[in-house]
Amino acid sequence: MKQRSVGLKAVSLLSMLFLYGPIVVLVLYSFNAAHLSMAWRGATLKWYAALVHDEALLAATANSLFIALVSTIGATGLGGLIALGMEQMSHRRQQLLEGSLVLPLVIPEVMMGVALMLLFVMFKMPLGLTTVILGHIVFNIPLVTIMIRTRLRKLDPLLREAAADLGADSWQVFRYVTLPLLRPAIWGAVLVAFTVSLDDFLVTFFTAGPGATTLPLKVYSMLKSGVTPEINALSALLLLISMACVALSLHLQRREV
Repeated sequence: MKQRSVGLKAVSLLSMLFLYGPIVVLVLYSFNAAHLSMAWRGATLKWYAALVHDEALLAATANSLFIALVSTIGATGLGGLIALGMEQMSHRRQQLLEGSLVLPLVIPEVMMGVALMLLFVMFKMPLGLTTVILGHIVFNIPLVTIMIRTRLRKLDPLLREAAADLGADSWQVFRYVTLPLLRPAIWGAVLVAFTVSLDDFLVTFFTAGPGATTLPLKVYSMLKSGVTPEINALSALLLLISMACVALSLHLQRREV
């Protein structure tokens, strides 16, 4: 039994090293003083400073933040309404709708990107920031809906019934009872949607047009000239932002009501 426990711990440790080892290497080499060599030539922060003076990179950053913000607002609003509307449906209809929500999460992202691009072309919509935002809203809606639905299922229905018995109408029950109880899940969904939108590459690649370059697309274009410390530094910053958003989202979802 003891040997089995040691073996499981070893496998767990190796799995963690396999997952996080490349990330540690990436962050470490973002401080490497050498520009093109993988040999360690000392630590420096000049590559992070260089990012601030890159106008194309700043434009891509602004695009990414704008797209992530607008798509998060749209996906949270629509996903929240879907989650609330599902509560009024029969159990069978809820199951059918839940199955349809899971489908966009499991199909290949390449397929999603191609499908959205064909849809926009069919409706003669010029590819740009608008189409990227719409694409991000589409794949974020299922995430938001599932997260808010999970919270809704945990709510005690007696609280809403008690508010109704005390004379509150449907809007007052929602505003003063349901919404405050859902707030941690809503903020958690906002952070997850923002992170996914900020990091997305494939859907953005197929739906972006001139002037809609985002940070992931910028990193991809920079990789064509080889892996440099600037790319490592930019990737490390993206990683830091994503980890912070996910950690905050998990914290909010675990808060006690």
